[in-house]
Amino acid sequence: MTDRVYPSTKPATNGTTATNPSFPATKAQQYGATRPAYRPTSYHERRRRGCCCSCCLWLTFTIITLLFLIAIAGAVIYVLYRPQSPNFSVSGLKVSTLNLTSSSMTLNVTARNPNKKLVYIYNPFSVSLYTVDGIAIGEGSFPSFVQDTKNTTLLRTAITSNNQQDDDASTSELKTDLNSKSGIAVKIQMDTKVKVQMGALKTPNVGLRVTCERIRLTVPTGKTATTASTSNAKCKIDVRIKIWKWTL
Repeated sequence: MTDRVYPSTKPATNGTTATNPSFPATKAQQYGATRPAYRPTSYHERRRRGCCCSCCLWLTFTIITLLFLIAIAGAVIYVLYRPQSPNFSVSGLKVSTLNLTSSSMTLNVTARNPNKKLVYIYNPFSVSLYTVDGIAIGEGSFPSFVQDTKNTTLLRTAITSNNQQDDDASTSELKTDLNSKSGIAVKIQMDTKVKVQMGALKTPNVGLRVTCERIRLTVPTGKTATTASTSNAKCKIDVRIKIWKWTL
């Protein structure tokens, strides 16, 4: 019986002999098969990137310059005018009626302008009276006024409310406070907008919130009005700047 010999190569195609590739392929062969062809960055792409970088640099430079100019202007204003914040104090709070159904009080607030060269122009004030736990007791308002340099202004308003609470928990809490022998600790919140006049220059309106705490009310008995304890009252001022939907 004759042995057959099998060739190690495939039959020739078009006169050539095809050889089997080595397996597995080398790293160089694998990398060369998958490596994308090099494509140089076009002129327009390089120009676009350069323009973006230039815009970012100029924007950063402009912002830094504006901040620097604002700082210089603030320093000049401080040196020329020596601005001081206005201050407020509760000079009196008389309670005529205070119960679960209604409240009637008279509030006196003293506003002072300690500046020699600045004039404050106030919009109307909205005044709210709360317990320290946030239960509304009454509301009032102050009219708009102009406060000249080194001036003291006495503001007076009536604080009234029907004391209709939104829920039973608030009503129960207020009832407990009214029955307290030591009185009710309350706070006063006043909101307004103010302009500052420096010579012929006026600033835009800026929000202002004044919060006065450490006030204690005594519930009247019968028809005799009582005077709240305001000797330890402290008022703080917060500037409120509104940017879009946010108030700072």
